[in-house]
Amino acid sequence: MPVIPASEAKSEYDVIIVGSGAGGGQMAYTLTLAGVKCLMLEAGRDYDPVAETPMFHTGAQAPLGGTSTPEKPFGFHDATIDGGWEVPGEPYTQANEDPNDQFMWWRARMLGGRTNHWGRISLRNGPYDFKPKSRDGLGFDWPVTYDEIDPYYTKVERLIGVYGTNEGLENTPDSPDGVLQPPPKGRIGDLLSQKAGKKIGVPIVPIHRAVLTKPQDADTLPGLLHPDNEDAQKYVADSMRSRAACFWATACGRGCSIRANYQSTTVHLPPALATGNLDIIPDAHAREVIVNDEGKATGVLFIDKNTGKEERVKGKTVVLAASSGETVRILLNSKSNQFPEGLANRSGLVGKYIMDTVGSDLRGQIPALENLPPHNDDGAGGSHFYAPWWLYGDQKAGKMDFARGYHIEIGGTRSMPRGTSPVPGQYLKGLYGTKLKEEARRYYGSFIGFACRGEMIPNEGSFAELDPEVKDKWGIPVVKWHWEWSDHELNMSEHAQRTFEELIDAMGGTPMGGGGKSGRDTILNGGKVIHEVGGAIMGDDAEKSVCNRWNQTWDVPNLFLCDGSPFPSNADKNPTETIMALAWRCADHLIEESRKGNL
Repeated sequence: MPVIPASEAKSEYDVIIVGSGAGGGQMAYTLTLAGVKCLMLEAGRDYDPVAETPMFHTGAQAPLGGTSTPEKPFGFHDATIDGGWEVPGEPYTQANEDPNDQFMWWRARMLGGRTNHWGRISLRNGPYDFKPKSRDGLGFDWPVTYDEIDPYYTKVERLIGVYGTNEGLENTPDSPDGVLQPPPKGRIGDLLSQKAGKKIGVPIVPIHRAVLTKPQDADTLPGLLHPDNEDAQKYVADSMRSRAACFWATACGRGCSIRANYQSTTVHLPPALATGNLDIIPDAHAREVIVNDEGKATGVLFIDKNTGKEERVKGKTVVLAASSGETVRILLNSKSNQFPEGLANRSGLVGKYIMDTVGSDLRGQIPALENLPPHNDDGAGGSHFYAPWWLYGDQKAGKMDFARGYHIEIGGTRSMPRGTSPVPGQYLKGLYGTKLKEEARRYYGSFIGFACRGEMIPNEGSFAELDPEVKDKWGIPVVKWHWEWSDHELNMSEHAQRTFEELIDAMGGTPMGGGGKSGRDTILNGGKVIHEVGGAIMGDDAEKSVCNRWNQTWDVPNLFLCDGSPFPSNADKNPTETIMALAWRCADHLIEESRKGNL
């Protein structure tokens, strides 16, 4: 693997890519397979999930039983390294003192970024999601339509491997026949939830996730992805043959040594590296994009974390794919005579309209699930079933007190415990000896959790700027977050709580919490779902957006943004597959424009 120190960088590259996650990995994949010479800068260390994933370790084998710590918020075995809500030496600040009005910023300082940790839920935005303002007058429309992005969704799904079913539901797009892999069977909690959903009118169906349930067809798929490129077909086929199907043993958030789930490090980067067209410099903390007197990007200035020295690399084109918050930080720190308020910021919109996913959770205890015989209910390391948003008709008829929608994710039942008790303490309080064991066996696996994952409408009070005083350990100004939820999101959270209570009641269970709390009480902090997008939105008008329909900045034609920052809205669908689809489309456009000499 050509992971190199800064001293070994070439004198100039065709493209410099900042970030190695979903967007950066996709750009590197598409560009290098087309013969483009690329340099990737990653702010974290090199990481190899094949060698580093603890596939068969139980929670009891981890320090502190694998429980959460400030360094490992999702537990010791979570794949994220050198990251989380707080990164030593790289602070961020808040504009508001009220914790309810603060943004929690998750960062992953490692090769592959958040793709090593994420839930692998891979949902396509629907036609409504690309034109939301046209439907309800709120927020912004995208400058592209679903039909334009549809072929790229298909490419991404064929490459990364996505399981699921086509259900023909409103604004929940199906994939072409033969694209999706077979979904795993529903676990007992999924099936019981599905039965309850039918009673109250909530459709619960197999979810789409980027996990292989069978080996990929390496003889056919590469030709469909790259019909006119035999070298690309070979590299992709070799990579696909090295991936195994999931064997239902390890949580996907740990990473995957058999490469069954999608991670940039195991799907995008191996074929890109095999071309010989990609160099990677890890521990490269980007400070700013360098521009010449004509206002064109010529390279990137970064801090080598190993030496603390400033380094510069040159490129004909620059791609920022560092995550929305990081891309905003880099753009605002990239000040020059041409761009005194930050690069590509003549509209004044860099940092504006940051969004996250609306999150609201509720658990229930289900007597029907008590005293189950021991069995493996881990499944494919994450969601098997979910409920897509189902009340478009009620919203259109004006029956709802919030715009947009949410989907419901289902969790719980007999997952492998960590080193702590899988039964909440109130069910075992005061017990010991034989009675403690009996009650633990009774209740283990009898809990189901529901999670709202809903659309946030962009608002002017949610944005990121540079803190005028606070700097990171390298002297670079840090991000200062402003955050607020509107009544739409707060009312959505209340509606979700009522729906969860109805589902739990339909299962004969008892909610653990809830009970008439307000949306302010039940909604998660901004950023807590780790879906931040926006900050450099795309549009058809250079005065009202930062990027055009190709993820290309209006002000700097050879600067492209390929993470979630160009999103003008944040649908209830998880954003990762859309990031990849837009990046693949952007890469094709970049290649064509380069051939024409337009960059």
